[in-house]
Amino acid sequence: MTASVSNKPGAVQALFISDLHLQAAHPRTTQAFLDFLQEQAKRAPQLYLLGDLFEYWAGDDDLETPYNRGIAEAIRQVSDSGVQVFWIAGNRDFLVGDSFAQAAGMTMLPDPSVIAVGGRRLAIAHGDAQCTDDLAYMEFRAQVRQPQWQAQFLALPLAQRKAIIAGVRKESQEEQRHKTMEIMDVNQAAIDALFDSTATDTLIHGHTHRPAHHLSGEGETARSRYVLPDWEYDVKAQRGGWIAIDADGAIRRFGHDGQELA
Repeated sequence: MTASVSNKPGAVQALFISDLHLQAAHPRTTQAFLDFLQEQAKRAPQLYLLGDLFEYWAGDDDLETPYNRGIAEAIRQVSDSGVQVFWIAGNRDFLVGDSFAQAAGMTMLPDPSVIAVGGRRLAIAHGDAQCTDDLAYMEFRAQVRQPQWQAQFLALPLAQRKAIIAGVRKESQEEQRHKTMEIMDVNQAAIDALFDSTATDTLIHGHTHRPAHHLSGEGETARSRYVLPDWEYDVKAQRGGWIAIDADGAIRRFGHDGQELA
């Protein structure tokens, strides 16, 4: 991974990544993330992880798995170096709890959240809550985000939880084959509602795996939406990247090779 973040002290104030879908079966993607933590994240005062860091998370008791423990320790090294690490849960890892947060040295944030970086006030989110056209998913999301459902699920043996998750993932993959990209993308009215509720004009989110910079409105009503890419280094068509906000408020997008995008 090419180190492209400016060497100027204080130039980069925050980095944003999402949708890495980390798993032991994808060693190159894992290594790309570890390289990012060492080469990029330690250069910035703040790091924001905006969901789906893991392919799935069955509960914090899975921290005992060597792979998961290694990821937590790698993030902890960044935190211990003086970087503030923040987390917003995704649709794959919404069961991450306080034990993982403590092990990784990170602060958990609600979805959405409003933050101030580089003189900017902006909203951050995972993005799945705005995919309101996917009615089946929104119903599922509402169910699994209920504290009572989560408590009952986490009370099951870890092996049973993983088996259930594997079944849900298989069903989801089958369902996605019959859904259009439009249905699985964010709904513009939901995005507008998020802008209105947070009183912001800039949003960074992930989830859709459709990296882009969307502009709407003009003048005082202009709004800017940045979509983060997913990460995949274990196939020929590599994907990945991040967003950086500089001290002067400039927002810059970087590709999987570490090069800044126009």
